[in-house]
Amino acid sequence: MAADRAPAADAAAEVIRTQVIVVGAGPVGLLLAAELCLRGVRVAVVEQRHGPTTESRASTLHARTMEVFDSRGLLPDFGGPPNEPRGHFGGIPLDLTLPGAYPGQWKVPQNKTESVLEEWALSLGADIRCGHRLRLIAVVQDGDAVEAETVARDGRPVRLRGSHLVACDGQDSTVRRLMAADFPGRPAGRELLRADVDGIDIRARRFERLPGGLAIAARREDGVTRVMVHESGAAVGARTGPARFEEIVAAWRRVTGEDIGGGKPLWVNRFDDENRQLADYRHGRVLYAGDAAHRQLPTGGQALNLGLQDAFNLGWKLAAEVAGHAPAGLLDTYHAERHAVGAAVLANIRAQSELLLGGPEVEPVRAVLAELMRYEPVRARLAGMISGLDVRYDFGGAAHPLRGARLPHATLRVGGSTCTTYELLRSDRGLLLVLGGPVPAAGGRWAGRVDRVAARVEPGAASGGLDGVRAVAVRPDGYVAWARDGGPEAGGLTEALERWFGAPA
Repeated sequence: MAADRAPAADAAAEVIRTQVIVVGAGPVGLLLAAELCLRGVRVAVVEQRHGPTTESRASTLHARTMEVFDSRGLLPDFGGPPNEPRGHFGGIPLDLTLPGAYPGQWKVPQNKTESVLEEWALSLGADIRCGHRLRLIAVVQDGDAVEAETVARDGRPVRLRGSHLVACDGQDSTVRRLMAADFPGRPAGRELLRADVDGIDIRARRFERLPGGLAIAARREDGVTRVMVHESGAAVGARTGPARFEEIVAAWRRVTGEDIGGGKPLWVNRFDDENRQLADYRHGRVLYAGDAAHRQLPTGGQALNLGLQDAFNLGWKLAAEVAGHAPAGLLDTYHAERHAVGAAVLANIRAQSELLLGGPEVEPVRAVLAELMRYEPVRARLAGMISGLDVRYDFGGAAHPLRGARLPHATLRVGGSTCTTYELLRSDRGLLLVLGGPVPAAGGRWAGRVDRVAARVEPGAASGGLDGVRAVAVRPDGYVAWARDGGPEAGGLTEALERWFGAPA
């Protein structure tokens, strides 16, 4: 299909004119839609499913994702999920605790995450249309819009037109296929089968390596047991349909010697260790986020969290582009920043897949790594990789310990009340936070795009690394664009604000 050809006109087609088309109403697409709507962008979300998922799928939210949801005031909607400080690296137990408000990992079924994000997106005005199968996408010839054609659940053609389209349609992305996007990487060599099964009573297994493969079993509070099994040496071939419960029963029996065939499967799934990443997350007016941009073994919940943070990085940048006040090159920083983060995550997942699914030949490596993980710097480094707390963007310019890193969690005194740094990020704008001395006058020129707040660290509260910091400028996604420790000068502030927020109003 030619990417510069408009879809053929169809007199019977419903035509939807919007600003941004989001393909896929999973967690990544819903978060992106909400971030855009928060900033006044009209968004149409099209989803092939006929309704919200009832499958649990990914069930882990990491520390950085919890910070993201806190900065949007969403955490109460999750209802206090269980916290588990222990995760793993390639099946080797790993304490994920790091400094911050949400150490460890938080157990939230994916359908709950989708429910919270869908309700938020709808409350902000997102137009979400389920039961739409995408069949055509094109950049129209004048180059200033994107058109897509879908087939609605009743068979009617629907044409959508917007300034941009974002593919959030998963690892088998239709958009990626239609656009013939370059998706290099390593093909699958191993697979795992998994199912949620009711009515079985087997012992819990946490990455149990057996002569015949790998077995995992975890029983939920409702009595349903999630089982996962990898059979050593099993070929990964092209499938013509989904995994079947009978396959899992047979593989489980061969690996563990147990029979789970008497249980009732509630959900059956398979995944593999294919490891690929788009060469470019942006193709003009078409962008990619989440599993549409990268495909990896979904170990430890990293795939979901990586995708959510893609959307959080992209939302404010695309909104500025649509509104017409984005500085030159802002939207291109989405690829520059998130491709590098994605490459690092895919590299650590590839290492984990070897440790997790390899045979007896990887045991010496596992033993050495398990010993090294007892040293705090090694443990903290691996925990940072998995939790997303190690992300630091290269902004160039004058060095500062906070520049390019996320804004630390701290409790502040603002006027006569207290709040956290994340509460100050709940608007759709950037933040100029002054913790000592006068508020730099330069920040006022970006009124409406940057909030200016004078505060001080609450006495006796954890500072989160803000000790000695006099002022920080923070992007809407919570990353520090500029920081100053002492002195009355505000050198570099104007340049930082212009770089991320455009010309002053």
